[in-house]
This record gives sequence, C-alpha cells and structure tokens, in this order.
Amino acid sequence: MRDTDYDVIVAGGGMAGLITAASIAEFSKQNARVLVVDRNSEDEPGKKTSAGWICGDAVSKNSLDFLAKSTGIVYGRPEIEHEVEGVMVYSPDHSTKVLFEGAGYILNRKLLPRRQVEDAKKRGVEFQFGVSLESLIAEDGYVKGVVGRTRNNEVFKKTARVVVDATGSASLLRVRLPIKAKIQREIDRDDMVATGRYIYEFDVAEEDPSYFDPKYALIHLDQYLAPGGYAWTFPKGQNKVNIGLGYQKRALDARNRRFGKSDGLQDLIDEYVAKNRVIRNPRLSSSPDDKGNEKGHWQVPVRRPNDCMVANGYAVVGDAAWMPRPIDAGGIGPAIHGSVILGRTVAEALEAGDVSEAGLWKYNVEFMRTYGYQMASFEVLRRYLQTLPNEDIDFGMRYFLSQEDIGLITHRRHPKFSNLLNPALMVRVMEKPGLARGLKYTVDKSEKLIAHNQNYPETPQKFDEWQKALLKELQETYIKFGLA
Repeated sequence: MRDTDYDVIVAGGGMAGLITAASIAEFSKQNARVLVVDRNSEDEPGKKTSAGWICGDAVSKNSLDFLAKSTGIVYGRPEIEHEVEGVMVYSPDHSTKVLFEGAGYILNRKLLPRRQVEDAKKRGVEFQFGVSLESLIAEDGYVKGVVGRTRNNEVFKKTARVVVDATGSASLLRVRLPIKAKIQREIDRDDMVATGRYIYEFDVAEEDPSYFDPKYALIHLDQYLAPGGYAWTFPKGQNKVNIGLGYQKRALDARNRRFGKSDGLQDLIDEYVAKNRVIRNPRLSSSPDDKGNEKGHWQVPVRRPNDCMVANGYAVVGDAAWMPRPIDAGGIGPAIHGSVILGRTVAEALEAGDVSEAGLWKYNVEFMRTYGYQMASFEVLRRYLQTLPNEDIDFGMRYFLSQEDIGLITHRRHPKFSNLLNPALMVRVMEKPGLARGLKYTVDKSEKLIAHNQNYPETPQKFDEWQKALLKELQETYIKFGLA
C-alpha cells in the first residue's frame, strides 16, 4: 500500500528534470513511481521561456559519455546537431587562444527534450504537462508533495515521498521552501548573468578561425562587448551558428558610464554579430527544427552550486541548484552529472526507506567531490576577471599562461599561472605588477577552496562549520577585489 500518490515528483521537465527522472527509474530496484510535472504542453517539452529553448547548446563528449555509461542513455542525430573538436577561448584582441575543453557537441535543444521524454517513458516515468507549480506541501518537517494550477486554472495537487526541484534558477519552490533546511533560497544579483542568443544562417565573408571555426566552439572574452561575462560563436554547421553573449549588470553599468552609453543586452549582441568578420548577411535559421527557437534571452547563475542541495524529502538540481559553471555559464554538463548522481541517490534512499536530509546527503557529497569541488575557485577567478580591463586580459593570456596552465584549463582545472615565477618573464611581471599579484592571489585562494570542498562533510552535522569557513574565504575575496 502506498501512502503517497507517487514515490518521486520531479518538478520541471527540462534537461536536469528529465535526466533525473530517467535516472531514478533506471536505478530503482523497487520500480519507483516517478511523475514529471512540466508547465509546457506535451508537444513542446522542456521549453525554457516563451522565446524557446534558449541555450548555448554546447556539451562536452565527456558529459555525454558519463550519461551513457551510467544510465545507458545515448544521444545521436537529430538531437546532436554538430560535433566540435573543442572549445577555444580567445583574448579580447584575438591574438591569444586557449583550448578550454576537448571534444564535444552542439545540441538541438528543441529536439533533445522530446528524445529525453521518450527515454524517461521507456523507463516507466509518468508525465503531467501544462501545470505550473506554485508551492510545496509540508508535513512534520518533510516536503510531501506539490501544489499548482493547470492551464484551465484547476488546482493540481499530488503527494510524493521525494520532490526533486528542477524548475530553474528562479525556482519559487526553493524560495518558498516551507521547512527548515540548509539550502540557500536566494541568489545574489551579482551571481546572475543576462544572456541572449540567435541561431543564424549566414554567408561566409572571409576565413578567420578566430571569429568562426566549424571545428571549434569559440568563446570571446571582451569587457566592452560582454562586460562581466563572455560572448560565444558556436558552429552548427559550415554556415550556421549559435551566437550570443552574457553580461553582468554591475559590469555593464560601469561600462556604460565609462563610454557614455546606455546599451542593453540586444545592443551588445547585435554589435557582437556586426563585428564578426566571417558572418555576412545573417538571417534567422529557416530549419523547421529551429522554428520558435531562433532567438531569445534568459538568466543564468554563475556562482558555485548551492552549498547544500537537499532537505527532508526535497532536492534541487540543475539551474535550480545554481549548477552552471561560474567561469563560462555552461550548464548542460553539470546538470547531467548532478542529475545522474541525484537519481542514484534518490533510488537508494527510497530503497532504504530514508528520504530525510541525512538519507539524501550522499548527493551533496558525491557531486561536490567528483564535479563541484572546483566551482568556488572558478567563482573567484570569474570575479577577478570581471575587475580587469581588456588590455590586462590580453596581457595576462599572452604572457602569464604557461603550457601547463593551458593543459589544466583544458581539463577544467584552475590555472596556476606558473609563468609568474619564471625568471625569464620577470620583466613582464614588472610591467603589470598589480595584475601579477591578483592572479597569484586567485591561485592561492583556489588551492584553499579546492582543498576545502574536497573535504565536504559526510554528514549534515558538520555542515554549518564547513559552510562558515567557506563563506569566510569567499568574503575575504570579495573585499580584496572591491566587490563587497
């Protein structure tokens, strides 16, 4: 006999929600009843905003390999639209490039959720479309279900032993969490970036791989075009591109004051596209697979993940857990890793009959120790880069990044800027002593934060002490950079 409608309700049918649901069903030895509740219609699953499935669309091969190995889920065409050999990051003056990551894919985010719904249904997952969730049901200190409304304004109410919140960075469920929990409910405005992009077809004006390269996803650092963030040109073919940028509001305000401008997101994107030497006559994609998804904007969290992602009967994942990487706002890879780990943890907790904070705690520990331990260090590097003008970024990438650093960055590890200690480059260090000190500070702070996060507490009892030490380290950084 079941005392709830479902074992698990997954709130949100986007990337993280659908993979979590499929993973729970895959790992469950008791055929757990799983329901996904999505506000979208069944023919538009996973739609992020009214403008479409807005995303950069890039994911590493490593992340999809992890998904396949863990769950047996393998993606192919048409949800994978284009393959790339890596992600290349360019300095503002385009003179220096760094391979940020290895082989990967550019996805079609409109088609992918349809495939993910099929994967989940094959594993027995049920779906309820057209419902906007508004609140959580709580009883005896546990989350016990969800409440929302259908498109006909009818009350929707279902109970579950566990609710997984995958409703995005601005999750109302997390903000209104009705039980005592260690989960942080609100995010600082400076830890959000406003992003937008086009999916364009275009004519090739000239060959210049620093502006467009079918073999590489390009990231451009530029404090004028993308203040506090970055711009991207991700190929979807020889003459098709996902192109856009993200900015931080504080940085954009400072940039506008400096140059006497009043630019907003659309102004920045259009100027970035206009300055691309390869792209001529850009026009919105004519492919039926892109219809309703050709352009749009959204908000992305760029801080470390939520310090705690579980409570009694409740867990957050994906953007709702602020999982996108702080340094590049990439959210698909972290969501895949987090969703699989959460799916396994929930399945085990159901089997053990313990869905308490302690029973779900393994999700925190495993994600932090296998994937999330570097996020706080990249948060520090991001915040430092946001304080630098383009000329310092150009100089630092040209002279202070060693081959060892490039290798570390390629494997998504924090650079050590070992050239700062190279006697042959001491003249360069003396040209920019403030920059050298700042980079050295981020290295030292990174090592502290990584070591601290790799010692994430194995039980909830030691969490408060661990978090207090983490916040102290970060606050020291904010003061150092003049951001507090």
